Amino acid sequence: MRGIVFYGTEHIRNKQISIFDTTLRDGEQTPGISLNTEQKLNIAHQLDKLGVDVLEAGFAVSTKGDRESVQAIANAGLSLDVCGLARVKREDIDACVETGVDMIHTFVSTSDVQRIHTINKSKEEVLEMAVDAVEYIKDYDIKCLFSAMDATRTDYDYLIDIYKSVENAGCDIINVPDTVGVMSPSSMYNLISDINNNVNIPIDVHCHNDFGLAVANSLMAVEAGASQTQVTINGLGERAGNADLAETAMSLNSIYGAKTYINTEYIMETAKMIERYTGINIPAHMPIVGENAFAHESGIHTHGVLEKSDTFEPGIMTPEMVGQNRRIVLGKHAGKHAIKKSLETAGIYPTDEQLNEIIDNIKSIADKGKRITDADLYTIASTVMGKPSGKDAIKLKELSVMTGNISTPTAVVKAVIRDSETIASNTGVGPVDAAIKAVEEIIGEYATINIHDFRIEAISGGSDALAEVTIGVEDEKGKIISARSASADIVIASVDALITSLNIMLKSKS
Repeated sequence: MRGIVFYGTEHIRNKQISIFDTTLRDGEQTPGISLNTEQKLNIAHQLDKLGVDVLEAGFAVSTKGDRESVQAIANAGLSLDVCGLARVKREDIDACVETGVDMIHTFVSTSDVQRIHTINKSKEEVLEMAVDAVEYIKDYDIKCLFSAMDATRTDYDYLIDIYKSVENAGCDIINVPDTVGVMSPSSMYNLISDINNNVNIPIDVHCHNDFGLAVANSLMAVEAGASQTQVTINGLGERAGNADLAETAMSLNSIYGAKTYINTEYIMETAKMIERYTGINIPAHMPIVGENAFAHESGIHTHGVLEKSDTFEPGIMTPEMVGQNRRIVLGKHAGKHAIKKSLETAGIYPTDEQLNEIIDNIKSIADKGKRITDADLYTIASTVMGKPSGKDAIKLKELSVMTGNISTPTAVVKAVIRDSETIASNTGVGPVDAAIKAVEEIIGEYATINIHDFRIEAISGGSDALAEVTIGVEDEKGKIISARSASADIVIASVDALITSLNIMLKSKS
């Protein structure tokens, strides 16, 4: 069974649903977004590759730039239908016609609140304007989509009257927009069912996300008889945005078992293009295209997913289906199985003892709020696996550092050296210098050393980057021993690297 079809939705299985993309129109209604003609054309080609049925290219009458963009897209030889947006005004329609679009989407406010306060027209005037616009478009023999703007707040009888009137005028498809996103899914189902019983042309829906219900309302509209749904990439649009293409299409494909022409393997690629062009980042937790959509950290989850992905993923939708990748996140909840698998994938095979120490280091760093990257993991593993085997001569028990702009950096180190606990404190030009001098003090009677080499490297970006410290220690005979350590705390990494090198040195003398 390809998907899970819930009771009462069997009629949608294998039904062809058309995907109408309004990213170019609604995206530019998102505050702060302005796309140039080249970007719009690139997006149009990408949406054609993605497999959308209709692309609304823009509002041709608004500016010279918009008209040029719509015309460029209309003349690009795309497989999809290119649609132009027009008010119920002949000059708007003429502007669309001149661009060579395949479809014209004309609209007018029909709710009392918008009709009275935005266009100041009576119901009769609005109906007459709608019919005239549709007839004018059909005179050009162009496909026509009509929207009763703010349909979900429009008087029901009047709404049906206007839809019947534009149907009689030759309209090809009607759009039911939830312009301010106020519908509940059950109300949307009832409304579309009633409209479907009163008109004989296809129904399209355009849902806004003011209450986070745009996708749910779009799906309920399809359940009720709509055959086309308007969406945007990454849910872009004015205010809280519109129904998201990825969520809508994948729900239709995977849950309902309906058919769309969406080539789902290009969903992630398209989402990233829109993110790049608009500068609006995809939230990590966004369904399907978010960084965390197929990410797992919890030990139980990662173990299950690595054995069989269906355990903690939908199964009917895999990351490969949408061009995504499954990620195993290493953090304080990461399990032994996941960390071992991640290391083995990179050709790193620690012993059980080393693996346990690697896990302890990861959890310790993650507890401080640091996100562990693959580079961090490999560095930690390399550090642990590079330590000398056997019992350490020096074991650090406590490290305390005090520093500030008006105080002298001071470090206190407590360690067990060959079963004897020792404590020492020292000052330095900075916290790292003070800590290293304190360690040198406590091992003074066991070895004479000189810090020959000291290097620090940030493994990942950010102020909380994991720091890798490499220290070379020279003994009294001129022999140099190097060791390294990694930690989000540069002082701890420095002391740990120094103690590791000293352990190697002391073992070679025993």
